[in-house]
Amino acid sequence: MTRIFYDTEFLEDGRTIDLISIGMVRESDGAELYLVNRDMPVRKIRKHPWLMKNVVPSLPRPHGDRRNHMPQSWLFDYCDPLVKHRDHIAAEVRRFITDTPNAELWAWYGAYDHVALAWLYGPMSDLPAGIPMWTNDIQQEAHRLGNPQLPEQPDGVHNALADARHNLVRAQFLDRLAARQTNA
Repeated sequence: MTRIFYDTEFLEDGRTIDLISIGMVRESDGAELYLVNRDMPVRKIRKHPWLMKNVVPSLPRPHGDRRNHMPQSWLFDYCDPLVKHRDHIAAEVRRFITDTPNAELWAWYGAYDHVALAWLYGPMSDLPAGIPMWTNDIQQEAHRLGNPQLPEQPDGVHNALADARHNLVRAQFLDRLAARQTNA
């Protein structure tokens, strides 16, 4: 199996989960994918203090002259190449996963992440072939191994790509711990 570590940022209201961004890292070759949903519900996000404080600042910001031409009302830089419509995100995520032999998905507290990923394609019955129907949970693996002190994330918390990269760090730490416990 080839592990893909990922994270999503999303707005959830108890009825739906709206994708804001997704970050993925393939363990075997270090390939990465980071995309921001141009179709996110901006008005709802503006009313969500936690998202405004913790997630929105990590979204693509304008640079140089573009900063002077971007309306102040924009939460992020719509012109950034990482910002794509939902259907383009679905296609790129599908390609990233299906280009991975025997892909296995891993996330930290991954239940909602899996729903956010799966809903890119509609109902679960529409999940494309080659995309796993579940996500393995790093937190569950940590619990199985006795809840060890895990490495701290140095920066980028709530940036989907930075979180995905740190999920890889956590998992490899747990792999080493499991190997030591097996050899003891």
